[in-house]
Order: sequence, then C-alpha cells, then structure tokens
Amino acid sequence: MNTAARNLALYGTILIASLAAPWVFPAYQTQLAFLWMMVLFALTWDLVGGQMGYTSFGNIVFFGIGMYVTAVVQRNLHFDIEEYVHVAGAVDMLKPGEYLTGLFLGLGASAIVAVIVAAVLGLCILAMGMRGQYFGICTLGLGVAAGELASGWEYVGAGSGMVTPVFPERLGERGAFFYYIFFILAGIVFLTVKWLYAGRFGLAINAIRDDEDKAEAMGIHTTRYKIVAWCISALFLGLAGGAAGHLVGFIDPTEVAFAGATFGVWMILMAILGGKGTLWGPVIGAVIFHITQEVFWTYLFGWQRVAMGVLIVGIVVFFPQGIMGWISERWPERFGHRVEESTVASASEGGGA
Repeated sequence: MNTAARNLALYGTILIASLAAPWVFPAYQTQLAFLWMMVLFALTWDLVGGQMGYTSFGNIVFFGIGMYVTAVVQRNLHFDIEEYVHVAGAVDMLKPGEYLTGLFLGLGASAIVAVIVAAVLGLCILAMGMRGQYFGICTLGLGVAAGELASGWEYVGAGSGMVTPVFPERLGERGAFFYYIFFILAGIVFLTVKWLYAGRFGLAINAIRDDEDKAEAMGIHTTRYKIVAWCISALFLGLAGGAAGHLVGFIDPTEVAFAGATFGVWMILMAILGGKGTLWGPVIGAVIFHITQEVFWTYLFGWQRVAMGVLIVGIVVFFPQGIMGWISERWPERFGHRVEESTVASASEGGGA
C-alpha cells in the first residue's frame, strides 16, 4: 500500500470513528467534545510554541476572550441586559433559530476580536524583539491580568461569573451538538496547519525557531511571521472559547475562561507529550492526555493530580522528545530516514569486537 492510500485509509477511519463516537458512547458526549477541544488546544499552541519556538503561556487569553464575546453577543441580541444579570440567566429559553443565530454571530465576533487582540499584543510584544523566557513570562502575565480584569467587570458578571443562554431542547443533545462543532473546528485546524507547514510559511517559522538572527539576515520578515502565527492561533482559540462557554453553561473568569493553571498549562503539556514541532504529535499527546486525565479523575479521585504529576515526570524522563520523537528514533525508516544495512552491520561488528 503506497503512502497516498495509507493516508486515505487513516483519514477515512478517523472520520468514520469520529462521526459515530457520540452515538456509540452517548454517556460520554461531553467528554468526547472536550477531547476535540484539547486537540485544538495542542495544535494551536504548537504552531507558535513548537514550530516557531516561542513558548507562550498566554494563549488562554484568546480562549477566554472568545468565551465572553460569544456569550455577550448572544445575551445582548435577545435579552434585556439588566434583567438577565439580575436573574443570573434564568430567563425564557431561546427558540432554536434564535439560539443558533446568536451562537454563530457570537463565534464570528469572537474570532475577529481574538485576532485583533493578538495583532495588537503582537505589535506591542513581538515587534519589540521580546524572545525566550522574557516572552514566556510576559505572556504568563497577560493570562493572569485578563482573569483579574474579567473578575472586576460587572458587565460580564465580574467574579460571580456569567451564565450562558440555555440550550434549546429541540436542537437535540447538547453534548452531541457541541461535539460536532469541536470536531469540525479541530479538523479545520489540523488541515490548516498541515497546509501552512508544507509551504513557505512553515519554512519561515521553522527558520525562526532554528536561528532567528540568521533568518532575518536571509531577508525573512520575522516579526510579520510571528504576529501572523499568533493571530492564526488566536482565531481558532477564540472560536473554541465561544463554543466551550456554551457547552459548560457557566463562565467563571479564572476557573473556566482564563484558566491558565489548567487549560493554559495543559495545551503546552499535550504538545510536549506527543512531540512538539510535529504535525501528529500534538494530536496524539492531546488524546493520550485527555483519556488519562478522565481515567484518573474517575478512579483516583483525591489523588488524580498526584497521578498526573507522576505521569508528566515519567514522560519528561523517558520520552524527552515526545512520543513522536521516540517513535522516529526507534523506526526512522517510517519517517523517511534510511538506515543502510551495511552501516548497521558495521556497527554490529564493531560492537562485537
């Protein structure tokens, strides 16, 4: 079977299994929806952190912005704001058409606002030449600041949080509905980054990762590429945040929207676990991380965080290059690296001598 046939079989299997999953496992629709959200997290973080080499702890900012913008657009479109805030969202349920209109308008607004914020932040941070640990610390501060600002803003519920409009029963199962939204988003992200990595954009951001000074000397507009990469991540994270807020049903500023200690860290761990700087690594890392987390939270309640810590340490010690890095070292011929038989034979004879 040639490469094209194998890829077609692989993508076809994933598509069929993904479409059937919420009906085969109806009790786990919400968990499966979060699985695709984790895949999106890992892929969008790896675009900047893995492929470009800029470790960001602040990508959660765009996720939180998307969550609030979508909820606010839908609330303001159909309800009286003072009444909605006063009764904490306990108002009449929207009709299916109204709910979908507000949701998709909100998602579009979330993507736009997230990209604008990323562009402004990029001009303020990346254009100043901030790199390495300084960039990481700066983005970490952005996530903390965003959570504190949302906690003090009464328009979005402040520290009490914000309730999203109730999902209409006539639209079916909420878990299945948002499962397919996240599945579609994750698929679009995967295909987008695959296309980007195969062209000039991928070569440019890889050059920035390997040696930014040399890349600039070769005429690559590094600042432009860095800002564009961050904006692409922000676009998809804004969409994911808008959908996640409605899936959860309640937006807490620090525990859900700008949850840097959980979502913000997990997106980095998942990419590292699978193998950052690769196409499939973040996907594999997200799947393994999410499934393992669900198992720990189910069977090791009270010790789940300890178990996750042990898992992370084990991965760093035994798989420092991530799962994809370990696989490529063990079976290099599957990744286009030829291992000549004569070289292997010589090495064996040398070892025996």
